[in-house]
Amino acid sequence: MSAYSRGHFHPFLFTVMTLCAAAELGLSAFLISVGNANGTWPSARYHALLIMFAFNSSWTLFFSTAYCLYLFDGAVHFLANVASSVIWIFLTSVLWASAVVAPMKNNDCSMILSSCRQTFTVEALGWTEFGLCVTNMLTTCAWIYSTRKPQVGDSRRMV
Repeated sequence: MSAYSRGHFHPFLFTVMTLCAAAELGLSAFLISVGNANGTWPSARYHALLIMFAFNSSWTLFFSTAYCLYLFDGAVHFLANVASSVIWIFLTSVLWASAVVAPMKNNDCSMILSSCRQTFTVEALGWTEFGLCVTNMLTTCAWIYSTRKPQVGDSRRMV
């Protein structure tokens, strides 16, 4: 991959991550608000997972938006550094993995049908965000690996 191809997939993936995180934050905040207003939570675990999804989406939204702004501005900043983006994407992937691995356990859908669908949408958006983070991390690492200069050693330099 050349620097030209990196310039095309990296901003696109971060933009999609930003949009997905915004949708996730809006829906999870809505469900938290409705649950708090009505006092109707299927379980305490469900409430805690919704809060975790809201935190993860706000974390992703903040940092991916900052990264996109620095990247589109062309500024060489710490957040726009490739190495720092890999570290950030790795931490974000761990956060999303911890949220999506624990299912929300609303498979019986004893709630109102629209609430059941909203819960499944929160979970689906979480899996999508996790997949985007992993894809972004793998493509960035592949780009770093492909642009490395080969380390051809000469035995005469070692002496």
